Amino acid sequence: MANEIRNLTVVGSGAMGSQIAMVCALAGLTVHLVDVDEAALERAEGNLSGLMKKRIEKGRLTEAAVQGAFSRLTFTPDLAKTVSGTDFVIEAIVEKLDAKQDLFRKLDSLTPAHTILATNSSTIVSSKLAEVTNRPDKVCNMHFFNPALVMQLVEVVRNPETSQATVDTTVDLVRTLGKTPVVLNKEISGFLANRILGKVMDEAIDLYEAGIASPEEIDLAVTKGLNHPIGPFALMDLTGIDVNYYVRLERYNETGDERDKPRKSIVEKFEKGELGRKTGKGWYEYEAGGEKRGL
Repeated sequence: MANEIRNLTVVGSGAMGSQIAMVCALAGLTVHLVDVDEAALERAEGNLSGLMKKRIEKGRLTEAAVQGAFSRLTFTPDLAKTVSGTDFVIEAIVEKLDAKQDLFRKLDSLTPAHTILATNSSTIVSSKLAEVTNRPDKVCNMHFFNPALVMQLVEVVRNPETSQATVDTTVDLVRTLGKTPVVLNKEISGFLANRILGKVMDEAIDLYEAGIASPEEIDLAVTKGLNHPIGPFALMDLTGIDVNYYVRLERYNETGDERDKPRKSIVEKFEKGELGRKTGKGWYEYEAGGEKRGL
């Protein structure tokens, strides 16, 4: 159970990985954020400091709570040393199967036998990662939503060999973090929320590519007409257009269905390096502080 988890490691210090690590540290766990890119770790620490400062200013967190969380959170490039004593690993690296499999092979050889290995992926089912380990019963998906500090839902997905003990421990951990778990008893690419959201995004892109309306007008229709908190184009900029590209490519490689390929406009932006907020331009343009400007 989660009360047996003393030491937790998050691998991958991007927006998702760093915020997942902070969520865990705020919940009182000892957390190690690992990334081979030391510059990325520095950026993650800086970004988290900025986010926490805003939360203190808005009265959502106390300075003592934030200081306590940072005292429990370390930033390190040393995977082998870090995971040798960890109880639970959450992988949050790039959405590429070969990269994740390489990491899970390493984690399987470096972590104690009791350690649960979870992937934050919403596209790559954990059976594809479990098959390269000697502990398939201790592998599952633990999918947080972006931004992890804000979003409450976490999808826990078992593969055919995931043990009930692993599911129970992961669900208990989600609740310890103050999040709401949903359990999927069968693997399916995209899981629950993203399969539904994916249909919204596909229709939004189809409307744009057909010349029906601009991304801004479509986003307004969704936020003002459907009462969604954010439009599909603004959401793609937030999560990263590269993420959308890799997710769709992975799904196409799995299904062979031409309809699952990344849309033409997504490919164009990916190839131009217009990936959203992280690059300052995606469907919208952004100021240095992240403020959106319509294209």
